[in-house]
Amino acid sequence: MPQGQLRTLQDCEDFIRGCTLFGTGGGGAPSKGMKLLSDELAAGRTPAWIDLDDLPDDAWIACAWGMGSIAPSTPEREDKMKAYGLGAWSVEKNLARALQELQEYTGRRLSAVIPLEPGGSNTPNPLAAATSLGLATVDADLAGRAIPEIAQTLPVLAGIPLGPVASVDLWGNVAILRETHSVPMAERIGKHLAVAAFGHTGLAGFLTQVKKLRSAVVPGTLTRCLAVGRAIRAAREQGRCPVDAIVEATGARRLFTGVVTRKEWQDQEGYMIGRSFLVAADNSGRHMEIWFKNENHVAWLDGKPVALSPDLIMVVGTDTGEPRTNTELAEGERVTVLGLPCHPAFRTPEGLRLLGPRHFGFDIDYVPIEELARQVEGDAHDALG
Repeated sequence: MPQGQLRTLQDCEDFIRGCTLFGTGGGGAPSKGMKLLSDELAAGRTPAWIDLDDLPDDAWIACAWGMGSIAPSTPEREDKMKAYGLGAWSVEKNLARALQELQEYTGRRLSAVIPLEPGGSNTPNPLAAATSLGLATVDADLAGRAIPEIAQTLPVLAGIPLGPVASVDLWGNVAILRETHSVPMAERIGKHLAVAAFGHTGLAGFLTQVKKLRSAVVPGTLTRCLAVGRAIRAAREQGRCPVDAIVEATGARRLFTGVVTRKEWQDQEGYMIGRSFLVAADNSGRHMEIWFKNENHVAWLDGKPVALSPDLIMVVGTDTGEPRTNTELAEGERVTVLGLPCHPAFRTPEGLRLLGPRHFGFDIDYVPIEELARQVEGDAHDALG
């Protein structure tokens, strides 16, 4: 029996809202995720998920995900695409095609698919792909938050091989990455495929048997996303504060409420890299700066770190509770920044090597968000006298 189902468009909207929240500024475009799920409903299929324990140990499972920059398109890129004769997408369900290519190449018949991460499209996309192929989707993911690099996942920490990997872009260019020197090299090659495809490609990998994956997942992801998305909507409908609803549903900490004054970014080697700048809404003069590489990874409050990757840094509309991706976040928006502890595996030395602030080039030692919050509260108390 399914653990959860998306029977209506409202279910899909709620689900994607929760996915986008845990996408920490990245995880793909919610609008794309909504289209993929609504297409499945229109075709008479019901996106659903099961618990990993519902599958036998010897069943084969694979991960499917999108790779590329979340940066907005530019006129220059559109012109280059036209020069290559690239118009409308010819393979809109490229994740489904990647899963098929992986099965054909390896000769393994899949029983289920698992999302790589939470995100506005990177969770709905594999769910829709599995639904269209008649495969189960597992109520779990491989990181507990959106991440910019495939090395930053629990299977990598557990030593589960990534390859072979099938890649299919939106125009039907297919590649099989049979083996690579390392997972970071696989990331680099995958990113180059995405850059060649003018932004995005769909991949399928981490093909393994369920018994090997059981200890290398974050369970309950899809159920959690649906529940939080519903809680945000219900709060709005009932006239309650939607940010309060997020805090109650997730245990997140409020880090800052303010207005976006500017955002600086560049599309660099297949990643959207930049900074968002905020000033306090209460005219106190306090300010926050957030550095992102697709997702949010370092937040400074008045120049001091207040949240550090791998912990989750989530930006939502203060009045609506709607999660904001770094692609969409715009100057003048009134937002609240929330923080949430990461999966414990990423607080180990090896986990921090993959996803800590030093991995991203910052000379900052990781401090858990719980401790940073106490330091900030202590500073505020001292300032009040």
